[in-house]
Amino acid sequence: MKISVVGSGYVGLVTGTCFAETGVTVTCVDIDTEKIENLKRGIIPIFEPGLEAMVHKNVEKGRLFFTTNLPESINEAEAVFIAVGTPPDEDGSADLKYVLGVAAEVGKNMEHYMVIVTKSTVPIGTAEKVRLAIKTELDKRGVKIPFDVASNPEFLKEGAAIDDFLKPDRIVIGTDSDEAVKLMNRLYKPFLLNGHPIIFMDIPSAELTKYAANAMLATRISFMNDIANLCEIVGADVNMVRKGIGSDSRIGNKFIYPGAGYGGSCFPKDVKALIKTSIEKGHPLELMQAVENVNDSQKEVIFKKIYTHFNGNLKGKRFGMWGLSFKPNTDDMREAPALVVIAKLIEAGATVKAYDPAAMHETQRRIGNVIEYATDQYDAALDIDALILMTEWQEFRVINFKVLAKVMKSKIIFDGRNIYEPEEMKENGFAYYSIGRKPIN
Repeated sequence: MKISVVGSGYVGLVTGTCFAETGVTVTCVDIDTEKIENLKRGIIPIFEPGLEAMVHKNVEKGRLFFTTNLPESINEAEAVFIAVGTPPDEDGSADLKYVLGVAAEVGKNMEHYMVIVTKSTVPIGTAEKVRLAIKTELDKRGVKIPFDVASNPEFLKEGAAIDDFLKPDRIVIGTDSDEAVKLMNRLYKPFLLNGHPIIFMDIPSAELTKYAANAMLATRISFMNDIANLCEIVGADVNMVRKGIGSDSRIGNKFIYPGAGYGGSCFPKDVKALIKTSIEKGHPLELMQAVENVNDSQKEVIFKKIYTHFNGNLKGKRFGMWGLSFKPNTDDMREAPALVVIAKLIEAGATVKAYDPAAMHETQRRIGNVIEYATDQYDAALDIDALILMTEWQEFRVINFKVLAKVMKSKIIFDGRNIYEPEEMKENGFAYYSIGRKPIN
């Protein structure tokens, strides 16, 4: 079986590589010549555990190919997966120009029946726009080539994408074609050994399922952050509250960890797009607007704690930062809360020296040298007035208090992810601020 995956970013590269792992012949397509040439040389454009080795293996096995030539890639393809970006427009809606551009190119070049699958996160109604874009190009050519369209949203967690694809909780496919159902069943059969299902549904439902899933997870995060802020006011401990509600089987304990706000490529963009769609359809989702507002505010919570501790006088203060990426096990800096804190500190006249195991190169690409970049976490703590933890990488979880006490100018820690215990901080003589718990000062 041969397929084409158009778009070799996070979703497209993981999708193509994992399909190749099952024996499918996959051609990954991208308009970025440098990216494709690098992939051919084994240079992976993203940080994702396990992906590089799997790409190398499947290239060597002759199952995974990379090209900028879309027409050539679909010559013998039974399915074309569209996995290009859908960046937010200025009004928050998803920009579909890349998705529809691919659809038009497919229509200009296809010569046989195939299924065109939207893998990108797209608003409701996109599949029909894809269908129309293809049909328009076929009509211009004066040919009648049958094709079907399907929606197959991704549910990949950055940092665990390979496992999520190979061992999915569920596979959602929207289509109105029996032929497409057969093809997609055949393609996904190797991933069903864990007993989880393919859920077939109509196309609009599949498109909305992706947004609804991310919106629910974002809601849980903002809810817990809102509760955490109330905990501080009333003197409660958010960790106790979290354990209390998480033990209820109707609620569970996932995505109820307080922190400095969510970021990344999915939650912020998808919440905005869902809000925009709901307004366009005359049914504004007030809850989702509140979720976004809470998250925007939460990204400033750590800065506000810093500002208060230093009585508003941050000019000339030096801060160390542990973690830059929006979550551990990725170098993704999109909508990362660390960027908000850095911007606020720099604006207030402070300096920042940061360390992240994977995201420093990407941070430098985004903001340049407005901050210093450390060689390790203890280098980031040298001669600082306070330490700020923004990403809960494993290597930050156990502190060498003796080293920190020796290298830091002041023993102050601001923990944006609640990974440390207040009592341990107190025993070691550190002032400690976290989310939703009493400060130690």
